[in-house]
Amino acid sequence: MQIVPTRSWYAVGEPVVVEPVLGPGPAAKGRLIITRLGELVDEVRTELAAGPVDLGPLPAGTYAVSWRPDVDSPAPGVTTARTAVQVLSADDRGSVLRYGFVADYRPGRDVSGMALFARRLHLTAIQCYDWAYRHADLVGGGEQYADALGNPVDLDTVRAIVAAAHGIGADALGYAAVYGVGNDEWPRWEATALLDATGTAYGLGDFLRVTDPADPHWLAHFTSDLAAAVEVVGLDGFHLDQYGWPKAALRPDGTHVDLAERFCALIEGVRAALPRARLVFNNVNDFPTWATARTSQDAVYIEVWEPHIALGDLGALASRTRALGPAKPVVIAAYPALFASAAVSGAEQALRLTMATLFSHGATHLAAGEDGRLLVDPYYVRNHPAETSTIDLLADWQSFLVTHHDLLLAAGIIDVTGAYAGAYNDDVDVAFAGAAVSGSALAGHVWRRVTQTAYGLVVHLINLSAVTDLRWNVPQDPPGDVGSGTLRVRRVGAGLDVRVADPDGPGVLEPLPIESATGTHAEIPLPPLRTWQVIHIVTR
Repeated sequence: MQIVPTRSWYAVGEPVVVEPVLGPGPAAKGRLIITRLGELVDEVRTELAAGPVDLGPLPAGTYAVSWRPDVDSPAPGVTTARTAVQVLSADDRGSVLRYGFVADYRPGRDVSGMALFARRLHLTAIQCYDWAYRHADLVGGGEQYADALGNPVDLDTVRAIVAAAHGIGADALGYAAVYGVGNDEWPRWEATALLDATGTAYGLGDFLRVTDPADPHWLAHFTSDLAAAVEVVGLDGFHLDQYGWPKAALRPDGTHVDLAERFCALIEGVRAALPRARLVFNNVNDFPTWATARTSQDAVYIEVWEPHIALGDLGALASRTRALGPAKPVVIAAYPALFASAAVSGAEQALRLTMATLFSHGATHLAAGEDGRLLVDPYYVRNHPAETSTIDLLADWQSFLVTHHDLLLAAGIIDVTGAYAGAYNDDVDVAFAGAAVSGSALAGHVWRRVTQTAYGLVVHLINLSAVTDLRWNVPQDPPGDVGSGTLRVRRVGAGLDVRVADPDGPGVLEPLPIESATGTHAEIPLPPLRTWQVIHIVTR
């Protein structure tokens, strides 16, 4: 059994509604338990049947919603289930981006599975990948056509996807390459080409060439094309893509082009032409995040490739990006290609470590979409159907992310590891009987990170004790046994509240007993560490 919210987020004052997705068997009596950061908010007694449960309006914030059957009369096969809900004020709507994708626009396609998957993962935006007729002519193909690589597209299906996204509160963003021009359209734009040192136009494969993205004539055409796409299919905005190269080039007239500058000009040009559109620009491999993070786009999105190959690289990238655009959500597109070739168990553990790294560093992860498919290739049409266990894993971890949004993703979170942990500081630290602890991602260690949030200190523990290869896109063994663990916290006053949450456990903050608190420090035994623990500390 699953419980799923009807929307990926709710507005303040709007009733929050969850509904069961039941397997075979009778309905069950029990309770829906709503908590916020471990504190009970409400309990709703209900008999779960194939229908929604109205929880009423909730204040702005994020909540865990757990189903518990009556212990004296559980239905056969009915156990616990959990999800999360987020309630946002109008001012906070733009601060959240949990991103998915679609890439199938066949005539008559049923989009209900896509909508249900997006609800389970609480996706707030769907990238409509390669929906357009041509890269330099988005809506010129009529109502039905083959895209640039021959895939069938029916605009009624695109509209159905947009409507389904709107129905769950998500934005539909159309893919648009900011400077890609196909062979048929190239003669019109050849004078604005970007050339390498030999005078050859940069291109992608044998079907696209690259133009100056901020050339006034191109920009006027591009923004007009985007506006037409909004009119024709109802898109909410655009995923503005580039290829990561060139970074500098020449135009045919000898003009030197700095792509970092030109991308910023393009983003501002699109913003001026479409002031209400949601815009997400792809900083391929971190280029040029340092420049575009301060533009008027709505998020900071990075698609990673070599040399960003290790878990530590992802963490550092996420932290650096948050500092560049502190008021914008950060999304890292790290494609779990290993699912196409590795055993599911090893791939799932690698996915856990990737998500633990990104979530603990304040970023979300683009890895999945459609009706339950994984991105294993930069050409999204070559996606991989996920096993049920992987979909359940994604749903649990995404619900964990939403539940603990204020401790993980909120603006203003600061890394204070170097100021609080370690023998010299002695303010907060952990120790394990069977593994060493490190402030960075080291094989064979527990990776410890401390952050300051508006709600108190947070300690992140990522279990790398069984890891021998720190690359994020290689299969990993199950988490190692690190033995008994102890948290040591410097006391401030008489009050100390410590709670722990685990996405592979109950998924909510649960109180920890304080074993000793008689001197300057308190010592708290920790539960067994799986892949990732979040410890929330409030001192009074």
